[in-house]
Amino acid sequence: MTSHDYDVLVIGSGPSGESAALNAAKHNRRAAVIEDRSMVGGGCTHRGTIPSKALRHAVKQLMRFNTGHLFRDIGHRRQIPYPTALSVASGVIEKQVEMRSKYYARNGIDLHIGQASFVDAHTLAVRQADGTTESLTARDIVIATGSRPYRPGDIDFSHPRIYDSDTILDLKHTPRKILIYGAGVIGCEYASIFAGLGIKVELINSFDYLLAFLDDEISVALNYHLRDMGVMVRHREEYDHVEASENGITLHLKSGKRLRGDALLWCNGRTGNTDALNLAAVGLEADQRGQLQVSKQYQTATPNIYAVGDVIGWPSLASAAYNQGRSAAAVSRGKESVRYVDDVPTGIYTIPEISSVGKTEKELTDARVPFEVGRAFFKDTARGQISGEEVGMLKILFCPDSLALLGVHCFGAEATEIIHIGQAIMKQEGAGNTLRYFVNATFNYPTMAEAYRIAALNGLNRLSDY
Repeated sequence: MTSHDYDVLVIGSGPSGESAALNAAKHNRRAAVIEDRSMVGGGCTHRGTIPSKALRHAVKQLMRFNTGHLFRDIGHRRQIPYPTALSVASGVIEKQVEMRSKYYARNGIDLHIGQASFVDAHTLAVRQADGTTESLTARDIVIATGSRPYRPGDIDFSHPRIYDSDTILDLKHTPRKILIYGAGVIGCEYASIFAGLGIKVELINSFDYLLAFLDDEISVALNYHLRDMGVMVRHREEYDHVEASENGITLHLKSGKRLRGDALLWCNGRTGNTDALNLAAVGLEADQRGQLQVSKQYQTATPNIYAVGDVIGWPSLASAAYNQGRSAAAVSRGKESVRYVDDVPTGIYTIPEISSVGKTEKELTDARVPFEVGRAFFKDTARGQISGEEVGMLKILFCPDSLALLGVHCFGAEATEIIHIGQAIMKQEGAGNTLRYFVNATFNYPTMAEAYRIAALNGLNRLSDY
C-alpha cells in the first residue's frame, strides 16, 4: 500500500476547508491545510462575511445615533468617513485569525502556506512565496478554494475608481456618490451600508424585482426601505460600457441612460478559484464560472478528490460550507450516509435584515398548494417599541387544514436570528410542525420572538374553524 504524507489534504482554510480538516483530525486522520494567504480564514474572514458584516454593524450604530431621540438631545447628527467605519473590521479579523489558528494547532493539523496545483490525483505541488516548491501527497484531497468576484474583461478594475466586493474593502476615501452595478445579495447589502453612511447610491438591477427569490412582499419591502434611505434603485437595466477618468465614473446603460458617480462597485456574480489548480492533471474541468460538479457525497469525477464551499456553487454560504466540509471528510473516511446541504435559511444583511426558510407565497401558489398567512408587525411588539426597531414583520405560511408550517419569512432587526425558531419547528416530524406550537408555547415578554405567537394567532383568526 502506498504511503502518503497525509490521509486528507485540504486546499483552502475558509469555512468548508477548516471544517473538513477538523473533522478528519477529530477522527484520527492525518490532516493538513494549504492556504495561499499568509493567514488562515479564507475569503470569508478576510474579504467577505466578516469585514462586511463588521462594517454593517458600525453603520447601524451610527444610524441609531443619528435617529434616536435620546442621542438627538445630546448632540448633532454625525457622519463617519467610510475608512473609519471600516476600521472596526480589522479587530474582528484579528480575533478570527487567532481563534482559527488555535484550531489547527490544538488538533495537530499542519498548515502549508502557498499556491497549490495538482501533479496527479494524490500529489500537490505547493509554490511558496520565495519561489520554492514543495510536494505533498495524500490519499484524499479536498478542494475548498472558495470564490472571488466575477470581473468582465471589458472593465478596467485597475482604475482607482472601479471596485469589486473584495477591493471595496481597500477604499481609502468617502465617495459622495457611488454606483453599484448588480442588485444581488452583496449589491443590496452594500447599497444599504453606503446609504447609512450618508453617501448617495444608485443601485442598478438587471431584473424586474430586487432579490426575486424572496417572498414578493419582502422584496417589495426591501425596495421601499432602500428608497426610503435615499438609494436610487433602477430596475431592468444592463450596462453597455464604463467610462472612467480621474474626475469620475460614467456608467452607460443599454437603455441609453448615463449614470455618473465618484466610484463604481461591481457586484455581478462570482467565480470559483480553480484556474490555478491544474485540474487537467487529474481529469477535472471547471465550468465557465470556475465551479466544479460534485455528487451528493461531494466527490468530483475523480473519486478521491472532493470539492466543497463556494467552488461548487449554490448556496455559496459559510453556513452551508461548514456542513459540506464535514460531510466530505466523513465520506473520505468511509461513512456511507452524510447530509447533502440542499435546504438552508436565507440570511441577507441589508439594513434591515432579511431571512427566510421554506416556501414563498409564489412557489406555493404556482404549485397549487393551499396556504394561509399569519403576520406580526414589529411595530406592534413591545420589544420593537422599546428598542426602536419598529420596521419589519414576521410572516408565517401554513396549511389551513393541518396547520403545518410551509414557510417563514422575516424582515427587520435580527431577522437572521429570529428565523431559527421557525426553522426548528419546521424540522419537527408530524404534529410537531404546526402553528399550534407558537400558540401554546410561552414566550418571554418583551421579546422579538413573541412575534411568532402574534403571527400564529393572526393566522388562526383567518380560519373559520378557529
